[in-house]
Amino acid sequence: MSRGLPFASNPLLQVRLPAFRSRLVMLLVACAFLALAARAVYLQVLSNEFLQRQGEVRYGRTLELPASRGKLLDRNGVVLAASLPARAIWAYPEDFKPTQSQLTELARLLQMPERTITKLVANQEKTFVYLKRQVEASVAVQIEELGIAGVHQRKEYKRYYPEADALAHVVGFTNVEDTGQEGMELSRDSVLAGKPGSRRVIRDGRGRTIESLGMLSEPHDGRDLYLSIDSKIQYHAFSALRDAIAEHKAKAGAVVVLDVRSGEVLALANLPTYDPNSRRQLSGAQLRNRVITDTFEPGSTLKPFTTLVALESGKFTPQSMIETAPGRMTVGKHTISDVHAYGALTVEQVLQKSSNVGTAKMALTMPPQKMWEMYSAVGFGQAPDIGFPGAVAGRLRPYKKWRPIEQATMSYGHGISVSLLQLARAYTLFARDGDIVPLSMMRTNEPAQGVPVVSARTNQAVRNMLELAASASGTAPLAQVPGYRVAGKTGTAHKQEGGRYVNKYISSFVGFAPVSDPRLVVAVMIDEPSAGKHYGGLVAAPVFSRIVGDALRTLRVSPDAPLTGQMIPAGAVREGM
Repeated sequence: MSRGLPFASNPLLQVRLPAFRSRLVMLLVACAFLALAARAVYLQVLSNEFLQRQGEVRYGRTLELPASRGKLLDRNGVVLAASLPARAIWAYPEDFKPTQSQLTELARLLQMPERTITKLVANQEKTFVYLKRQVEASVAVQIEELGIAGVHQRKEYKRYYPEADALAHVVGFTNVEDTGQEGMELSRDSVLAGKPGSRRVIRDGRGRTIESLGMLSEPHDGRDLYLSIDSKIQYHAFSALRDAIAEHKAKAGAVVVLDVRSGEVLALANLPTYDPNSRRQLSGAQLRNRVITDTFEPGSTLKPFTTLVALESGKFTPQSMIETAPGRMTVGKHTISDVHAYGALTVEQVLQKSSNVGTAKMALTMPPQKMWEMYSAVGFGQAPDIGFPGAVAGRLRPYKKWRPIEQATMSYGHGISVSLLQLARAYTLFARDGDIVPLSMMRTNEPAQGVPVVSARTNQAVRNMLELAASASGTAPLAQVPGYRVAGKTGTAHKQEGGRYVNKYISSFVGFAPVSDPRLVVAVMIDEPSAGKHYGGLVAAPVFSRIVGDALRTLRVSPDAPLTGQMIPAGAVREGM
């Protein structure tokens, strides 16, 4: 029977399936094709832009084009800080496979141990690592010539400071990102920094640029700034301060030089200092800008302001007599003493001889408010508005809380704290006609507008007294400068530690010259002289003399006294406050 049946009619080969199953299969196949078509439309039409961006991410890069930081220049155009071309050396860890000789040479050029480089690239999870930033261009060229796979370079800038440690506390420094960290670099960072640009490029799998897609934005370099500093006067001030600290074995010191007419800071020096070009192992003592951030009791340098108040009150004249014998006085349970017993002195002589007793007696005849108003008017107790980081206000207590002994000691500079910058600015009052000017770290082209404080007549009287204080019969004959008349006041104050006075001193001198037409105010502070001398007239006054002489000659200021100067007889220099 089987021979008479077709092969396809064999019952064993017949599959009895419902008709809807074949239709279902056809429907599913059709749906699959529709889904693929929809997906194709979605990818090629609706998501085309997105997918192109994602693809470009794999090979495209946006490179930052660094802007050159603006220069810092002194008032005469001498460069104090500039940006030099440099390179950032970086690597792809997965591609970094140098030979031993290449690794050794790379370590030598980067001045890094081989193990440090190996450790940096050991983490394969990082897409890239910096090996070293701000590498000099000449060194970067040698690194490129090594041809190490996975090592790349990026253009950047490195800050250079030609004046090194002499101007460190003025210019400050930047970090590896070229952002200001100290000094003028910090305070004027937004102006100096500029604005970086960018461009789009295509890179291959090894990070090599194979095509530029065009500029996205142009870099805009930072603006150059002209500071008020005169680099020549700065050098003279720094050198004089350095030599004085070495001579007197002092802990630290500071100097500031002001232009009387404009209020510009012509020089500002501190020791200890540092080299902003090489900042390894910096300490807090090196970074401290003592002129602006440190406060101290000004001592006898405050006596001229007490004298101003006394003369302005009408109770005293320059020739009024004050009895200072026997060289001490008692206020409550406290005793105020002079270095020497002077007897009866005129007000003029009280300042000339720096008598604590005479100054305190004048102060106690006046309301505390009058003294407080004078101190406030010249800027004590207020942070100088100089646009410089870290400027402090010092300490000036409210007059309503003064006890008689506090009023007496404050009259000669104890119980009040000021910065050297505040003290120097206050002395512009005597160098001018009774008005005080704002200070500036930026070069100005016009005379500053002063704020009146006292009458010109009273101010002139105290100016004459300050000239006597710097004469052979005063406490600071060593402040004299051949060819120029000088005026100023010494200060010698005990330091406080733990709220108590200790046997350590701060020696200071503040003055101006030439007296006939004042041009400069110079303030000097020597912290803890330990070579046997500690009085301001012996330690700080000679520094003032050297700086003023060099600075006035630098500025070509005409002499107003015999070029031979006033001869100081041997033994005429007396110890005084």
